[in-house]
Amino acid sequence: MGDSRDTIESCVEIVVTMPKLKSRKAAAKRFRRSGSGKIMRRKAFKNHLLQHKNAKQRSRLSKAVVVSEEDAPNVELMLPYL
Repeated sequence: MGDSRDTIESCVEIVVTMPKLKSRKAAAKRFRRSGSGKIMRRKAFKNHLLQHKNAKQRSRLSKAVVVSEEDAPNVELMLPYL
């Protein structure tokens, strides 16, 4: 006669998954992925002391730019699911 425990154990499949990786929240707020897959960032010097900067400079500082090739691997390590 079969034991009921044998039938239960044969029906249960144990799946072991790796734990999720955590993103660095400070980096997640600063970087985005572009449509082509590049990592984008904001330019610096647009937060304050804007009265002495002309409109052309303020306009250029408002645009997002691509992260440099040297820094991109570090950003990707900080944001595994970006």
